[in-house]
Amino acid sequence: METYNQIFFGERGLPDHFVQDNHSRSSKGVLRGLHYQYPQWQGKLVRVINGEIFDVAVDIRRDSPNFGKWVGVYLSERNHQQLYVPPGYAHGFCVVSDVADVVYKCTTVYKPQDDAAIRWDDSEIGIEWPIDNPLVSDKDMQAPLLSEVRIQ
Repeated sequence: METYNQIFFGERGLPDHFVQDNHSRSSKGVLRGLHYQYPQWQGKLVRVINGEIFDVAVDIRRDSPNFGKWVGVYLSERNHQQLYVPPGYAHGFCVVSDVADVVYKCTTVYKPQDDAAIRWDDSEIGIEWPIDNPLVSDKDMQAPLLSEVRIQ
């Protein structure tokens, strides 16, 4: 299976250069996000190599006509779909299988000082997560609401 092709991406106006790969393993019911990097934005190409997740991207660019809107897709080892999360979007996912291994390519190197998050359950965004009572880290539970985030 071909998971990335620089020419294919470039011909479609998508990033054709990634600088870091990450791997995340989580159990059923875990919800991660909504994460982003700022001020050095980071794009992510996300796929699942084991299990299944509901993957979400939220436009957090204040000057965008889609500000605060979200898209969600199921990614799994069976459907082989990927989601590109562009710079200027927050990213999150929840695990709907017993376990899920998520891998993603990044357009910029992770910088701890640029790490930021928005509340996963922000009613202004209104994400329809497919699980009840998710397991969420303390860090993600304490993230600010979108209306409280100051992005230029």
